[in-house]
Amino acid sequence: VAGEETTITCEKLEQGACAYAVSSTGKRCVLEKRVKRGGQEEYSCRTSEIEADKLKNWVETDECIKACGLERKALGISSDTLLEPGFTRHLCSAQCYDACPNIVDLYFNLAAGEGVFLPKLCAAQNGPGRRELTADIIKSSGGVLIAPGPIQGVSYMVAPATAPVPDQPLPMSPEPASFAPEPMSQID
Repeated sequence: VAGEETTITCEKLEQGACAYAVSSTGKRCVLEKRVKRGGQEEYSCRTSEIEADKLKNWVETDECIKACGLERKALGISSDTLLEPGFTRHLCSAQCYDACPNIVDLYFNLAAGEGVFLPKLCAAQNGPGRRELTADIIKSSGGVLIAPGPIQGVSYMVAPATAPVPDQPLPMSPEPASFAPEPMSQID
């Protein structure tokens, strides 16, 4: 963990310190991979637009990376990790949830973006009455389904959206429809 006297710039961090770091401006750092024309992989650390809650100048500890079931070479920031089997078990463990506020803040916000309240998910994972809490999460998740799983974890998946089926065939126009977005105007 970096101290207040340190100024962290994501673009200056080494590959091994990038993932789960927070810059001096409070923006999260992300590790990105680019494949060159010759097939060579190049990694770089970039500043994301995702802001950490009340954290600045932070490089996550190896202990938290391990306790939360993460990897230093994680690419980008995504809620996809929440879909990996066993990840919820690590994230909701006391070693991670109670001791790693940076990682918990990140996944709290990622889960919220998917319509899931992380404390309820962890309570369903760790406590008695897991099925009842899981049912509450399903009702309040806004399209994210959480199904009770085996003892090692709760798994969930995003329900696919389906288009409505018309009662009658749609009339075909002689010219293709244009679905180009309206130009955006800048606000000064």
